Amino acid sequence: MEFPIYRPRRLRKPEKLRSLVRETSLEVNDFIMPLFVRPGKGIKKEIVSMKGNYQMSVDVLAEEVKELEGLGIPGVMLFGIPEEKDPKASGAYAEDGIVQQGIRAIKEVAKDILVITDVCLCEYTDHGHCGHIKHDRKGQWDVDNDSTLELLVKTALSHARAGADIVAPSDMMDGRVGAIRKALDEVDLQDVPIISYAAKYASAFYGPFREAAESPPKFGDRRTYQMDPPNAREALREVALDIQEGADIVMVKPALPYLDIIKMVKDAFDYPVAAYNVSGEYSMVKAAAELGWLDEKKIAIEVLTSIKRAGADIILTYWAKQAARWLKEGLI
Repeated sequence: MEFPIYRPRRLRKPEKLRSLVRETSLEVNDFIMPLFVRPGKGIKKEIVSMKGNYQMSVDVLAEEVKELEGLGIPGVMLFGIPEEKDPKASGAYAEDGIVQQGIRAIKEVAKDILVITDVCLCEYTDHGHCGHIKHDRKGQWDVDNDSTLELLVKTALSHARAGADIVAPSDMMDGRVGAIRKALDEVDLQDVPIISYAAKYASAFYGPFREAAESPPKFGDRRTYQMDPPNAREALREVALDIQEGADIVMVKPALPYLDIIKMVKDAFDYPVAAYNVSGEYSMVKAAAELGWLDEKKIAIEVLTSIKRAGADIILTYWAKQAARWLKEGLI
């Protein structure tokens, strides 16, 4: 193919032309804001390693979500920090659990925003793992997949009954999407969609989140049930299984180190894809910006644009509120 000879042009309004031919554009409707709710009243405790994000009591959470709704953000993802933890993660599925309280409070003040709930056990277990722990005769521990499914089902049902619009299992147990879908359908909650953390990697980028959710493992790590970072084709198998089991949206987590996975999933499946711009990705930019090494807004926009360009339809990000304001003020 032959191309015409390039002639330099002195454009009068280069930014206007750029916006006309831009292939990827960010919109407020792309973002979901993760939020952390804890017991108490009047609490808004900043998360030290995630500046600009907070652990909030239910009353403060409701006001925060009302503000997010006013900015046009379509949804929030709720994570709960219970007052007490135990081996069976009973706070995760308690009728008056902290997330269940948060859902009801949000629904009273912000009826149009989507309330998505993280369905996992790590914030609620006293050992910090995402499931029920069993020990063999030699005393070696492991997360028991099948008994964990029962607790995840109870958690998803309790969230849906409290009014959650979408449930999002993030545990990476085998068969959990199918078990949750079956349980929801059996109690006439078939209209509650599932966002599956389908390709969730055993990543070092989750560090700040574990402070925020107070959920670091007390022993071992989560590599036995989260994906090995060098594997790509495995992600396609995991996504395919979750779709077969009834997932409505599939997620890749983290986002930045796995942009190739986001693209592979989007290309392979004609399905909505979410990507989680996780705590470590956010916090390292925040830290560098505080030291004056980076321009936070420019970097954040570049990061979020790259995630959308890779194929994500939905971006969970701790920049959601800031990015919505930037868009509203015409700064993007």
